[in-house]
Amino acid sequence: MTTRNAWGSRLGFILAAAGSAIGLGAIWKFPYVTAMNGGGAFLLLFLIFSFTLGLALMMAEIALGRSATNGAVGAFKKIGGKHWALLGLLGVIAGFVLFSFYSVVGGWTFAYLGKAIDGSVMSANPKALEAMFGSFVSDPIKPLITHALFTLATLGIVLGGIEKGIERAGKVLMPALFIIMLILMLRSLTLPGAWAGVVQFLAPDWSRVNPAMVVEALGLAFFSLSLGVGAMVAYGSYMHSSEEILSASLWVVFLAVMIALLAGLMIFPAVAAFGLNPAAGPGLTFMTMPVVFMHLPFGQLFAIAFFALLAMAALSSSVAMLELIAIWFIDDLKLPRRPVLIGIALAVFLCGIPASWSFGIWSDARIFGKSIFDAMDYFVSNLAMPIGGIGLALLAGWKGDTLVDEVGLQGWKRQAWLITCRYLAPVLITTVLVKNL
Repeated sequence: MTTRNAWGSRLGFILAAAGSAIGLGAIWKFPYVTAMNGGGAFLLLFLIFSFTLGLALMMAEIALGRSATNGAVGAFKKIGGKHWALLGLLGVIAGFVLFSFYSVVGGWTFAYLGKAIDGSVMSANPKALEAMFGSFVSDPIKPLITHALFTLATLGIVLGGIEKGIERAGKVLMPALFIIMLILMLRSLTLPGAWAGVVQFLAPDWSRVNPAMVVEALGLAFFSLSLGVGAMVAYGSYMHSSEEILSASLWVVFLAVMIALLAGLMIFPAVAAFGLNPAAGPGLTFMTMPVVFMHLPFGQLFAIAFFALLAMAALSSSVAMLELIAIWFIDDLKLPRRPVLIGIALAVFLCGIPASWSFGIWSDARIFGKSIFDAMDYFVSNLAMPIGGIGLALLAGWKGDTLVDEVGLQGWKRQAWLITCRYLAPVLITTVLVKNL
């Protein structure tokens, strides 16, 4: 058994935890979901839910990990009892499934970074770009190569350990991510017609506010902070007892929300300037943004920056997924870290193969009417994460006297946190779970 590691600094923990929350979804999902749900009105609800429910559960996950000095399985068992360990195990399984298909998409970002560097992605023809994307993802071999490269890159970072691997990577990836986003956002805002995109993103359309939209905002706030699978439990287990959980959690939520807002201000002005469809989702990333770069001076440099940004966002999340899975084998099963990480990376690569092939040679394969990739995504996003979030809230609110002390809140803050965990979070997340089913 290896000696338990710890974060080298408060900043290191905050950047790594924020990186876990900031994945590809912040860049391609958040902007278009906002656009489709009333712009500023949706945005306001998203912010409210992020800094209330999201913050409370972020604190609960970190406190659970630090209190137990263990990953999700061991922490749930130690605080709640042996049956609660099943909830932690669900998180580990969800993390594994998520990493398996996420690594495939992470590989796409690597591939498109290569296409930006060699110039092959530079086209003003959306149809040609659509054909290029379809040809690439349906190929039986090429996406597996980039999937392997992405998995190896993640493995390389996590093999370095907490301080020299994950923390050091976070201190490089997160500032670089922020700088590239700022450059792209400023360029996007200076395009002719860009202001229409800003209005579309930020101007509130109160007529769109209805129960379904509120649930959508709640779900996005919850999922965009990587809550419900135990990644923050794993990261919290390496946190020094002297660190204040409220302050650190606030910073993580703030950074995650800020990156999502920057993504909107980066995507929407460019989309409006060139008359593109903001609802294209992932397709916007790979099939329509290159059109924007084609029309810009030094467009290829901006394309390289954009796909480097996507690759960094993907990596900052994937390292948390690998650590979340590995910590169970290391802490609970007492297995050595290096062989565990290599074994998980190999298993993730193998399980990602069917997800990749679901866009090509296995496109006709169906699980409950869904493609393999979509079924994996559905299991994680619509089942495992909400169930994990509900369980976490109930444990923190009703069985976690230790966690209340670990969080360190006093007076009205303590009561507000308890009320959120005991009543608000379980009811609201159950609503998201039912809607998504």
